[in-house]
Amino acid sequence: MDRRDGRSVVDRTSAGADSGEPAERAAPRERRARAWHAARRVLTAGAMGATLRERLTVLSEGAEAAHDLDDWTDLYGDGVVAVLERRVAELLGTEAAAFFPTGTMAQQVALRCWAARTGNATVAIHPLAHPEVHERGALSQLAGLRTVHPTTEPRLPTAAEVRDLEEPFGTLMLELPLREAGFVLPTWQELTEVVDAARERDAVVHFDGARLWECAPHFGRALPEIADLADSVYVSFYKSLGGLSGAALAGPRSLVEEATAWRHRYGGLLFQQWPAALSALSGLDRELPRLPAYVAHAKVVAEALRQSFTAARPGWFRLHPAVPHTHQFQVWLPYPATVLNEATLRQAEETGTVLFRHWREAVPPGVAMTEVTVASSALEWTPADVADAVTAFLSLVERVEREGAGEGAGDAEAAADTEVSGDPGVTGESGAAAGSGG
Repeated sequence: MDRRDGRSVVDRTSAGADSGEPAERAAPRERRARAWHAARRVLTAGAMGATLRERLTVLSEGAEAAHDLDDWTDLYGDGVVAVLERRVAELLGTEAAAFFPTGTMAQQVALRCWAARTGNATVAIHPLAHPEVHERGALSQLAGLRTVHPTTEPRLPTAAEVRDLEEPFGTLMLELPLREAGFVLPTWQELTEVVDAARERDAVVHFDGARLWECAPHFGRALPEIADLADSVYVSFYKSLGGLSGAALAGPRSLVEEATAWRHRYGGLLFQQWPAALSALSGLDRELPRLPAYVAHAKVVAEALRQSFTAARPGWFRLHPAVPHTHQFQVWLPYPATVLNEATLRQAEETGTVLFRHWREAVPPGVAMTEVTVASSALEWTPADVADAVTAFLSLVERVEREGAGEGAGDAEAAADTEVSGDPGVTGESGAAAGSGG
């Protein structure tokens, strides 16, 4: 179906009328969804822009190749869910893996299990890591854990920082890559040294690997070798693989078995989970092999953006990291987020091009940041395409500034839209179920 004909989009001009949402909340989201859905060319992947019908169609098409659809539906974690668990354990080279409805739950369970085993409820973690930023203090409120920070620098801690941490800790948790710092990764040598430093302190190591799938090109190592550094690993099925939802905790069989008991206590043993499991298997088949190409092309896109902004002279800009470590990176510009969000939407509405997505306010005031995710729809973009789109975007920014208009910094759905990067195969745009809850 042509995305531009709008036939599959429900008319919600009276925003929120059939969604039960306040009009002032539904209207901006509806505008974004329509703009992304109608776009013909998409550089930055995201979640918005697909209807329920389209997602169901993609799920059906992908599931046919991923699993025998004449198999029985799962009941409380058997069937296709168990197949997915075995597939993840095989991919990561671990003894076992357990499916969880969310990564937030998976990591809380893993960390509390390690706390009981080590006798130390203190977790060494970066202050920008997901549990510290996006989970409302769940580690302390629900799991009774305490966190300490080896570093506050916008990068993963060094071995020296881990060794010099004043307090004892039972678990070192490393988010790979560290999203809030710009999807940054250490070198392979740095990572192995950090793990060794934690072990010297009799601590276990847990990887927050929500985006671990795309780290292999940076490290130059296969997934099992990366996962083998840690005592346990969490991976996500929707952030890079385009799944509907869900996560897995992988590690030693005894740990995974204990984690499944806690999964039940946390309310994570759902009656049936076959849609999420099928979409995860499909993502492993479809997206996992593509990720190295996305990572490689992200470097091309970043350099094209750098050259385009340098030529356009917007006053100041920053791309971080300078050379992307994965297929995601940050772009910073010296304008309010309200202005950039409005220009972003107008570019999609007026030209059918999605160059960027959600911008959010940064420090200092008057500066905003967005995340660029390079997925399948971006592979066709040449440096010249990027330059043309940047020129058009900055022209719209000037127009919005003159008019004094602004779409607003955006709500939680807009922010979460850029968190995911898998291509569900709906259209030229890439995206998956959004959310910052893991």
